[in-house]
Amino acid sequence: MVYNAGKYDVIVIGAGHAGCEAGIAAARMGAKTLMLTLNLDMIAFMPCNPSLGGPAKGIVVREIDALGGVMAKVIDKTYIQMRMLNTGKGPAVQALRAQADKPLYIREMKNILENEENITLRQGMVDELIIEDGVCKGVLTETKSAYYADTVIVTTGTFMRGKVLMGDLEYESGPNNQRVSIKLSEDLEKHGFELTRFKTGTPPRVNSHTIDYSKTEIQPGDEKPQGFSYETTEFILDQIPCWLTYTNETTHQVINDNLTLSAMYSGMKRGTGPRYCPSIEDKIVRFHDKPRHQVFLEPEGRETEEVYVQGLSTSLPESIQYDIVRSVPGLENAEIMRPGYAIEYDAVIPTQLWPTLESKAVSGLFTAGQINGTSGYEEAAAQGIMAGINAACKVFGKEPVILDRSQAYIGVLIDDLVTKGTKEPYRLLTSRAEYRLLLRHDNADIRLTELGHSLGLIREERYAKFVEKNRLIEQEKQRLKKITIKPNATIQEQMAEAKSTALKDAIKAYDLLKRPEITYATIEKMIGAEETLPTEVKEQVEIQVKYEGYIKKANEQVDRMLKMEDKKIPDNIDYDAISGIATEAKEKLKQVRPLSVGQASRIAGVNPADISILLIYIEHGKIAKVAN
Repeated sequence: MVYNAGKYDVIVIGAGHAGCEAGIAAARMGAKTLMLTLNLDMIAFMPCNPSLGGPAKGIVVREIDALGGVMAKVIDKTYIQMRMLNTGKGPAVQALRAQADKPLYIREMKNILENEENITLRQGMVDELIIEDGVCKGVLTETKSAYYADTVIVTTGTFMRGKVLMGDLEYESGPNNQRVSIKLSEDLEKHGFELTRFKTGTPPRVNSHTIDYSKTEIQPGDEKPQGFSYETTEFILDQIPCWLTYTNETTHQVINDNLTLSAMYSGMKRGTGPRYCPSIEDKIVRFHDKPRHQVFLEPEGRETEEVYVQGLSTSLPESIQYDIVRSVPGLENAEIMRPGYAIEYDAVIPTQLWPTLESKAVSGLFTAGQINGTSGYEEAAAQGIMAGINAACKVFGKEPVILDRSQAYIGVLIDDLVTKGTKEPYRLLTSRAEYRLLLRHDNADIRLTELGHSLGLIREERYAKFVEKNRLIEQEKQRLKKITIKPNATIQEQMAEAKSTALKDAIKAYDLLKRPEITYATIEKMIGAEETLPTEVKEQVEIQVKYEGYIKKANEQVDRMLKMEDKKIPDNIDYDAISGIATEAKEKLKQVRPLSVGQASRIAGVNPADISILLIYIEHGKIAKVAN
């Protein structure tokens, strides 16, 4: 007998990284939110590497924080190591990376959910969606509890028809031997959703007591305290190092001798794996000329001896995993605590979604996270916060929120998914963003805090500090434009110290700062400071001044792009009625149903000639004639 278990504004299925951000965003926007998860002890669990951040991904964590999300705050409270990557390169590619204390991260996130006013947190397995006349009305659990809501967000990660593969061993399971969702996949297919099959993998975990660290290279955290969240003021100084070692000829020989035993190569694997996070078998086959590959030993927390062997992801039998692990310097006597494995799972083909992450086929139904074909905790959380925002907007009758590609890496991620789709687990890379000079680690707050505040996700106190920061940045830039530096002996000596050519004439401090070798600290030494400015203000002034020309060019490109985005494609367009567009382009346009000419131009198979014809068709008003 079906039991009516209650009515909510938003229901979130799953409490991984996508589900947590979705639930918290919706709740903080005022939506009465129910979160259903298979296991309350696995909230925000990290089934693979115990880390967050890195190139592009680290910037996404900052963007989530700038919008009012929680991932950055949780990792800032629970990391065991923090490092800024690419410090020798420009600001567009610099990004933080943190090693997480996995058990502590779960406890911290669960605590946030349990204490969020508008969230009801429950353990349960969702078997079916309640869909009536193309509208999602709620969910039905395996215990026959019917929960009703105006919107539903599916964030099931890799649990839908999950299957673990290790050698010739194959069994139904989610990550970490958790229960797997079978009926929800079947229900989605019943309602017309097209699913695909993807794969991901994980390496063995070994006991720290059995590692000989003297044969490895230490990888310490940064001495300078840093955090992902703009609100973090207290930093963890007691950091734990990671360690670096390498595979060798013996490792590679063991793998080559046993390739036929790998689920990757034995024919058992049906799902497509992530290109940018290959298994060790993949590495040996694809890069057979490389004499060695990096292996990072990453502690999984302060109160566990488990060490994640980054770089040895594998689906070989456990006995062979021992041979591989023990061939690596420092791991000769290592004891495996958890063997590596591959996992296959169902994913929704993301071109079935609008840019809001709402289903095109079923109103009120959103999907976010790895179910949409992505890999990575950061990509999942990014989709989660946007799905939560848009679900709440739909509940309250507000305009949806769609980030464009020049506004955030989150915008790049979602646009790539819903416009281009993906044939493998999608990983966000800096190379995917055409405006990456604008999408930097340092300016995520400038790009997104205003929006987060308007949605009610940024508190007034934080917003006031943000406004004051921007005021100080602009004030200091104007001050530098007014101050003239004259080439006297002291100045020339300081120029020499900075390894810059001597001044021939007087120059404005603002213009001198544009020289690559001149830092804000150099300028400050020359002219002094009117008041004590926060470090983040000084850094922002230096970046904005030094890269002013490049940023201006990038903004001009954005303006051109936005003109295409502003050209909306009417809902009633009949692509078959447009003569001259290639057949493939018509099929892709009908499938994706782009909202703008800009989005249409990014669809694979739609070329510039097709876009020109589409523009002419729209601008000449033929839509109205066809409609009539």
